[in-house]
Amino acid sequence: DKLMFEFQTPLAEQMHITASDNRRASEHLMQRYYQTKRVVLQFNTILLQTLRDYLFRETPPQYALNERFKVIGSLLEIRQDDLFDQTPAAIFELFLLMEQHPELTDLSAKTLRALRRAQRQINPVFRRDPQNRARFIEILRQPQGVLHALRRMNQYGILGRYIPAFGRIVGQMQHDLFHVYTVDEHILMVVRNLRRLAVAEFAHEMPLCNALFNAFARPEVLYIAGLFHDIAKGRGGDHAQLGKKDAREFCKQHLLRSDDSDLVEWLVEHHLSMSATAQKQDLSDPEVIAAFAAKIKNERYLIALYLLTVADVRGTSPKIWNAWKAKLIEDLFRHTSRYLKDGKAANHLTEVRQQATNSLNLYAMAVSSYQLLWAQLDDNYFLDHEAQEIAWHTRVLAYKVNASAPIVKSRLSRIGEGLQVLVYCPDQRGLFVRICDFFSRMNYTIVEAKIHTTQHGYAMNSFQILEAMRGNTAYRDSMAYIEHELTQQIIQANPINFTATGRVNRQLKHFPIQAEVTIKPENKGMHLLSVIAGDRPGLLANIARLFDQYDLRLHRAKINTLGSRVEDVFWVSGALLADMEQSKDFIHTLQAGITKVS
Repeated sequence: DKLMFEFQTPLAEQMHITASDNRRASEHLMQRYYQTKRVVLQFNTILLQTLRDYLFRETPPQYALNERFKVIGSLLEIRQDDLFDQTPAAIFELFLLMEQHPELTDLSAKTLRALRRAQRQINPVFRRDPQNRARFIEILRQPQGVLHALRRMNQYGILGRYIPAFGRIVGQMQHDLFHVYTVDEHILMVVRNLRRLAVAEFAHEMPLCNALFNAFARPEVLYIAGLFHDIAKGRGGDHAQLGKKDAREFCKQHLLRSDDSDLVEWLVEHHLSMSATAQKQDLSDPEVIAAFAAKIKNERYLIALYLLTVADVRGTSPKIWNAWKAKLIEDLFRHTSRYLKDGKAANHLTEVRQQATNSLNLYAMAVSSYQLLWAQLDDNYFLDHEAQEIAWHTRVLAYKVNASAPIVKSRLSRIGEGLQVLVYCPDQRGLFVRICDFFSRMNYTIVEAKIHTTQHGYAMNSFQILEAMRGNTAYRDSMAYIEHELTQQIIQANPINFTATGRVNRQLKHFPIQAEVTIKPENKGMHLLSVIAGDRPGLLANIARLFDQYDLRLHRAKINTLGSRVEDVFWVSGALLADMEQSKDFIHTLQAGITKVS
């Protein structure tokens, strides 16, 4: 029951479906498929209800709900067959009643047939009617049933008729290697995730978001931003800018408060900025926080963007969201919130040292016991790590500062998923390459690497790793193996075999993306290297090998895997970066290297 990626393009050609300026032929094909599938589901629902009524001839209790609708059992039914033709405004009333009466489970077959015929009633006159506009906003303001109402409206073609821009993206596939839903389904997943943040039953998933959402005034603003954030996909150009115009027009037509209209428009325009900053920039840098905070008008804007970002990232694919991304986005929210209140970035260096000291005091560790270790660490180390990480490193290394043998220690990550791994040993060429290759062969993904060299020439590297394909092995069971095997590999220092294990994703084979490599100067004498490519086995190890080959020193890395697409950033330094020709040669070699990895 699947149409594999390799058959979509040939099938589109056989059906004489051609590509457009902004979309592949296969995307047009699949949009037709999903739209046809929706129609089949509508007929299927009507047919099954009709057959059940005919075969079982049940007589459930019924009563009039008002002069236009009645209830039969748990189904809502129109009282006159031509209701929607005579009173088109009753279309939205139907969905509002479904929200207000949770005992109703569905619409009767008679109502569904009438609703399907009534699609033609949703025309420019219907859209301009103030009563219909007010009722649509009322649907979004209900305390329950908002998502079910929007899903039903989409399923029966009402939502796409009322918001024509939404109708254009119904069934539209996104072959971008990380969205697994059609655009309309992704949008409704975002609304679903926003609604989920308000439910006490799911508060344990995102406690901070739950508290913020329930204190957020007029949450329909978030739902509208969710409806419009990707509505301009497939048109060409910047979908955030195009969607912003659609959102502005919608808010104006529906008489939203001016401050709410401004917020919706701003959210649609900036809906990608928070995730991009959190996953691709150094959040320990006060300048990064200050630059991001400059985009935020006030605390309400920040909270709204945070909630929308969480809902959006969680709505791309079940495999994209993880505890690490949640932590990065929450960290950025907290740093920015503090900046907005204080008007400046906190003195992080003094603060983190004191917090780490307080934590070590709980373990009865005197300051004198780790003075030697801390004397070998520069300010960048303390700025790059959290206090609890520094305390853990200190407990492990305080009495082993000059150890000759490698020290590899792991622990369950404090984010609630994955492991943190510390590697400490005399620095050696190719160390990062060896570590990357080891984790790749163990089927672990490095999501963050912090690379430091101490004052006395020791490598002090820490990694946050997640299992690439979650198996049955508990993380705790892997810790002893990682500590022993990685230590042995560092000691033996055998040549690395770069033959990749695993296979390339099927979608990536048929919808490849062009590798992109950019490099620009950063502060602290470093350069920021950004890599966008299709994810392949051994990709990070091959990138690390090229760093070693070109004598580039890696200081930090953020590894962002989005389905079959990677968007990695590396903070590097090296002599060749000062030479434009050598830099171009390195970039060319890196692009070629990550393209041919298989």
